[in-house]
Amino acid sequence: MKENAILYVKSGCPWCIDAESFLKRNKIPYTRREVLSDAAAMKEMVELSGQRKAPTMKLGNDVLADFGVDELIPFLKKRGVVS
Repeated sequence: MKENAILYVKSGCPWCIDAESFLKRNKIPYTRREVLSDAAAMKEMVELSGQRKAPTMKLGNDVLADFGVDELIPFLKKRGVVS
């Protein structure tokens, strides 16, 4: 993987916690951006995805918005991040 994923999260969000747990378990590097406490991160997430729901992931030029781990796995597989 050429660049780290950026994961936009909201503290306390169960889907965000699940996504982070999955990434950590699979040793997938990512940058965490907490959108409730960081207005710039929220603005960036909304500009990328067109919505305010978390988790949202940016990987290269691709964006996966408002997802659960069930959607994250095929997104990462398609990009060769997980097998």
